[in-house]
Amino acid sequence: MEDIAITNARVYAPHLPQGFYENGFITISAGRIRSVGLMPEFDAPDEAWIIDAEGGLVMPGLVNCHNHAGMTLFRGLADDLPLMTWLEKHIFPAEARFVNPEMVYWATKLAAAEMILSGTTTVADAYFFEDESARAFTEAGMRAVAAQGVIDFPAPGVPDPKENVAVAERYLERWQENERVRPAVFAHSPYTCSSKTLVAAKEAARRHNALFFIHLSETAGERDLLGEKWSGSPASYLHSLNILDEQTVCVHSVWLDEKDIDLVAESGAQVVSCPESNMKLASGIAPLAELRLAGVNVGLGTDGCASNNDLDLFGEMDACAKLHKVHRLDPTIMKARDVLRMATEDGARLLGMKDVGLIAPDMRADLIILDLNKPHLTPFYSIDNLVYAACSADVVTSIIDGKIVMDDREILTFDVAETMDRVAEMACSVMKE
Repeated sequence: MEDIAITNARVYAPHLPQGFYENGFITISAGRIRSVGLMPEFDAPDEAWIIDAEGGLVMPGLVNCHNHAGMTLFRGLADDLPLMTWLEKHIFPAEARFVNPEMVYWATKLAAAEMILSGTTTVADAYFFEDESARAFTEAGMRAVAAQGVIDFPAPGVPDPKENVAVAERYLERWQENERVRPAVFAHSPYTCSSKTLVAAKEAARRHNALFFIHLSETAGERDLLGEKWSGSPASYLHSLNILDEQTVCVHSVWLDEKDIDLVAESGAQVVSCPESNMKLASGIAPLAELRLAGVNVGLGTDGCASNNDLDLFGEMDACAKLHKVHRLDPTIMKARDVLRMATEDGARLLGMKDVGLIAPDMRADLIILDLNKPHLTPFYSIDNLVYAACSADVVTSIIDGKIVMDDREILTFDVAETMDRVAEMACSVMKE
């Protein structure tokens, strides 16, 4: 890891009225932020790599709290369909045919390229053959929580569903020592996993102090199906199984009623909202204002490319803020600063990363630099513009764990052209089916 100094920067400071201060610097050593201050106080560290931000904004790298990176191969494969039709008629068959270790590795690497280029430095991923995803994130230089998928029918890498939890637990054991890529468990949903599987998967996660992710109440159909089967909501069902706790992450959580929100809040479980995916699949609008008012920590995710179709958190923030305003007919709902917190500090906290998501001494040096010298960012009165005007192409530099992984929009950790070629070759096979 190099010593790095970023100079002549606008430094992200969301507690200030404008959300940043001018003419600042940041020094980095051994993967952590060492000092933050104003340029008149700057004393260049010996042999530090100097990055002149030229008035650009330095901010925490974005945290994508839900993704299926291996599904990048299926971007645009089956658009404009209801969720269950999309899953059962198109995605599940495509996964059965094409998902293998090589596919997951290269598709995840392509997802990593897209995320790094759009300012994401940390991701929570969930898929099959997750060893390959974890390997791809490691090589790309990203920080990740990578969760092995669990589901109650034959799945890629787990032809016998009876082995689903055992496969996940062996995966947890293999990745315990990696500091930047942490293992987790992903139980697909209450309607694709039996109560026995859900309990066993959660117990495995608890044994390894790992996060447990689950799609919860994504659609009205899921709510109605489980209501008929278990005489209660999906959230109350998980509560009855002792699944909900501080290490449980409920993804989507669109169809939660007041009692569900209280259950989630009392348990300490956290929620990830994926507004663009929910909009595209017409799943509904999550009650984020009510969740946050109840004290539930909420992060932001893109979901996978098959249902979004991109991994751009700047676009996701814009959609999140505006969707809730128009839905509630209230322009004060879901303020830009709140959404920025969801995509940075709150997202990092959701993933158990207390030293990520803020710019302060001793925090991990996961930072991005945005070029503000653009027509669409002029004038730049406040960081609210990051939500309503910034885009992925404004990110020029990404630093993860104190290492420069992208400089002047060139990824330095792996060959992006090779990655695109490999995924394009795989897509030719998909198209022939």
